[in-house]
Amino acid sequence: MIKMTAINLKKRRVSKKSKLSWRKHAKVQDVEEFLEQRVEEDVGPNLSTVLNNQYFVVDTGGDISSKERRKQRAARPLRCFSALVPHTSVPDPIVKRNRVKTPEERKSIFVKQKEERRRKYGVLTSKEMTSIAERRLYEIKKEKKEKRGEFTKDIWSVEQISPFVNDEWADTITKKHNLRGTGVPVKTTAKSVLSKSSILPPIEPPHPGMSYNPSYKDHQDLLKQIAQKELSLIKEEEHLNRVTKDMFKKVTEEKRDTSWIVEMSEGLPSAEGTNIEENLDNDDNKFNINPPVKNKKKTLKQRRKQKEQFMLEKAKRALKLEKRKAGDVNRIRVFQKQIETLEKKHVLAQKKRKLKAEKKKLEPKVLSSTKYESPDLEFNMGEDISGTLRNLKREGNLLTDRFKNMQKRNILEPSKRQHHKKAKIKTYVKPGHREDWKETVARTFQQ
Repeated sequence: MIKMTAINLKKRRVSKKSKLSWRKHAKVQDVEEFLEQRVEEDVGPNLSTVLNNQYFVVDTGGDISSKERRKQRAARPLRCFSALVPHTSVPDPIVKRNRVKTPEERKSIFVKQKEERRRKYGVLTSKEMTSIAERRLYEIKKEKKEKRGEFTKDIWSVEQISPFVNDEWADTITKKHNLRGTGVPVKTTAKSVLSKSSILPPIEPPHPGMSYNPSYKDHQDLLKQIAQKELSLIKEEEHLNRVTKDMFKKVTEEKRDTSWIVEMSEGLPSAEGTNIEENLDNDDNKFNINPPVKNKKKTLKQRRKQKEQFMLEKAKRALKLEKRKAGDVNRIRVFQKQIETLEKKHVLAQKKRKLKAEKKKLEPKVLSSTKYESPDLEFNMGEDISGTLRNLKREGNLLTDRFKNMQKRNILEPSKRQHHKKAKIKTYVKPGHREDWKETVARTFQQ
């Protein structure tokens, strides 16, 4: 029997602590190769390995013109890419390197043939169409661009002013940035100051019936308005009384006592000796006479019948739907009339909304929790009107009128007069501060 012995190819580990063992066992071949590369980098490669065309060039052309020299200079690589160029004269040891292919190189032959066929028939993708459109825009922009030395625009004309001037949404910083150096002044006033708080005039003309010498018709119209307002207030007060005070009936003391006894005796045992709630429970048990239902499984026949009934109902619904469709075709005129009426309703509703919006502009906005209350109209009765300002009976207050007008125009928020209650402080006199303290002390000692 032959025994096979495996060759031990494992690297031997040798001690290198002494200088002799280091020199004997250390491998410095890679270091020497690197040093040889350093020499080649300084001196240059070996001349036996270098070709003639790398060192010698045959000058076939004569004197080069300045135009050709400029072309050659333009063909050179840019100086910014000099960091990417290898700065050593040592050739790259790895000649063939892995390179990532471009998307065009990675495409298969069939895909390329398909794209060529598509372009031949004029079928373009969305990406190609956008690129063509962008190219056209760029060419138009390039044509319109002013050349050096040409001045076709008037920079001081009104038409050339930036659109940011009249833009209400643009910020003041944006306006300043875009209009810097154009000579256009920028107003930095806040929007809240520029925009009107209300469309109402600062001083509204009073009713002609308030004049010191009004006509009979105007005075009667004013009195009519005041009477209608008073009637609405009386009506509202009557309504509040009706739903609060008048809802409850007046009861005598005897009825009140009897009803109180009945209410308080609820739940207590009655004269028969049974509770009212127990009697109610006994009455409920009388109706529970049905036996419990057993959950039986349906037979195959019952399931088949159920399925047939379901299919019949489905067919009936489909037939009904088809009949309805046929009827709808004949009712086109009716539907047309309905659509016209709906459109008219929408137009009327739109007009109402516009009128409501116009009315709302005249009304004061909600600026606080307190609702704005319009002041009462100032008026004089017929016997108080004298026809002259000297004998006229004065009504109202000018400051109150201006204050209410500012609230109506959303300049001031509506408010109520605040009443602060003062705390009641208990006052008393200390015994030592009394005027008759000597007499009280003497009286205590006598006792």
